[in-house]
Amino acid sequence: MDLGLRGRTALVGGASAGLGRASAERLAAEGCRLALWSRGGDALERTASELRRAHSIEVATIAGDAADPATAARVAEEALKALGSVEILVLNAGGPPAVEATRTEPQEWQRSFQLLAITPIQLATLLLPDMRKRKWGRIVSIMSSGIRTPIPELVYSGACRSALAAWLKTISLEVMADGVTVNGVLPGRLDTSRVEWLDNARAERAGTTAEEIRAGLERGIPAGRYGDPDELGAYVAWLCSEPARYQTGTFVPIDGGALRALP
Repeated sequence: MDLGLRGRTALVGGASAGLGRASAERLAAEGCRLALWSRGGDALERTASELRRAHSIEVATIAGDAADPATAARVAEEALKALGSVEILVLNAGGPPAVEATRTEPQEWQRSFQLLAITPIQLATLLLPDMRKRKWGRIVSIMSSGIRTPIPELVYSGACRSALAAWLKTISLEVMADGVTVNGVLPGRLDTSRVEWLDNARAERAGTTAEEIRAGLERGIPAGRYGDPDELGAYVAWLCSEPARYQTGTFVPIDGGALRALP
């Protein structure tokens, strides 16, 4: 299916690895011109180089830490300078540390809220006016199934991403008439380095192995396995597509059926 994205411009966060990279790869395959941003380093440049080589597209890179209050304005400015416009915005950032809900700290709440709520909200706020003026835009946020079913040790992530979800749902009602859609995806257990780190941490606390932790979690997933990041990336590309123009304000689990609750 032609998603109608060839030549569109996209800014993708957390694009050096994991779910951000998987989303960038899918958009690249559809012919989008890309600006990729993350904290930078060899992984980001390697991703950009591989996408240029594989898809013969323009790819710019921007280094920035989403936990830094100055980052959103700089990333928006550099993306516009590189691409001329940003028609697609994929919001994504690495997760904060795991902690028991009764052991949180004010400083980490401040950092996590900047990382997962303030920076993405500011970035979208800066880029929305041009999308609305052009009468076409897509915002897709990579979030967490924890906003639907809290995950005990991921309290920072669940709470801060829930605030972002509330803002995204609110703006989705305001910008749809201008041709801008706003949606989110809720990954479950996908095979990323972040999930591997969480499994290792859980194994250490339980005095067992990461393999045993994973096997136990897989038994609770109807699909019987962890997902592949590309399975989420494919849906992100769909949400950005022309055929998806009537879908907005949704938060869709990509989790192999792990969430049992009705929406």
